[in-house]
Amino acid sequence: MKQLGDIAGVFAYLSLLTVGGGMAAFPELKTLTVDTYHWVSFPEMLHFYSLGQLAPGPNMMMVVSIGAIAAQAGVPNVAAGLTGAAVALIAFFLPTGILTWVIGRVWTHLATWRWRPAIQTGLGSVSVGLVLAGAIIMGRGAITDALYAAVAIVVFFLLLKTKINPAYPIVASGLVGMLAHWL
Repeated sequence: MKQLGDIAGVFAYLSLLTVGGGMAAFPELKTLTVDTYHWVSFPEMLHFYSLGQLAPGPNMMMVVSIGAIAAQAGVPNVAAGLTGAAVALIAFFLPTGILTWVIGRVWTHLATWRWRPAIQTGLGSVSVGLVLAGAIIMGRGAITDALYAAVAIVVFFLLLKTKINPAYPIVASGLVGMLAHWL
């Protein structure tokens, strides 16, 4: 039962860090799930995140997988995994859902408030900083040699300069990784 409380606490806390999207919480997600609680390894977390990018819906649905693994620590069975997955899902999405609803209602009432544009600009800057920090931490774990650095650069410019669906470079990068592993 303590494990479920830890899962709820970690993912409820992380949910409040997702200003600007799930990547904003990535550094703290790594710290808590990999370094503090040891629920997953860093490569496993990167794989879950990549799958979350590929799957439909919010990319942070990956928290469900981590919650399932965390709940099975010491009790490897399907029921524990499903319970952990549900706890992570609710803990991660419910707090920000409620907070967004409340702030959205207040924000519309403050439409003419003179400080509103300054706050919006400041929050935009914070979001960019949080996402960039997450990308750097992810890059440290994912770019392990020249081949993967080249893949990252190609995907970066491909997504920056075209309107290609991100799923295509994700799948292609996975195939490159498979080929590199076999050769």
